[in-house]
Amino acid sequence: MANISIFGQGNMGNAIGSLFQAAGHQVSFVKRGEANAQLGDIVVLAVYFAAVDDIISQYAAQLAGKTVVDISNPVNFDTLDGLTVAAGSSAAEHIAAKLPQSRVLKAFNTNFAATLASRKVADKAETTVLIAGDSGEAKQQLADALKGSGVHSKDAGSLKRARELEAFGFLAITLAVREQIGWTGGFALFD
Repeated sequence: MANISIFGQGNMGNAIGSLFQAAGHQVSFVKRGEANAQLGDIVVLAVYFAAVDDIISQYAAQLAGKTVVDISNPVNFDTLDGLTVAAGSSAAEHIAAKLPQSRVLKAFNTNFAATLASRKVADKAETTVLIAGDSGEAKQQLADALKGSGVHSKDAGSLKRARELEAFGFLAITLAVREQIGWTGGFALFD
């Protein structure tokens, strides 16, 4: 059984937490400003990218040695016309640079909360979580924690692949906002 801590208890945080709970893991939610929180071996940052730096500044020492999962899509929500990170970079790489003693992964950002909660994309295909990171051990730890949750996972490659995953997440968000797809839809993988 893994101990998992989640920052953020919105739709995504709750959906991700329910996956881990369904797989038999211990899940705790960290409340804003909770200075003495005991963090699990896997820590999920289920918050907007704009909130990440505050979390890092408060919890950097506690995050050392942990697997830190970034789910953010650094979308410019004012315009919905681009990402807020520099070209050739990603939110996950930004986080990894600020947490050099943590094993940072990118995951869940290409999924909508509804597809995680239902374990289906548009009620047609099983939900797949794409995982990118430079630590094979951390990627396997997250994949193992998802076993029995009702979703699949795939290794998407190194942390540099977070750039494409964030662009992919951005595309899905803009399609949903423009009502080209529903929030229960998205992209699915077939073997």
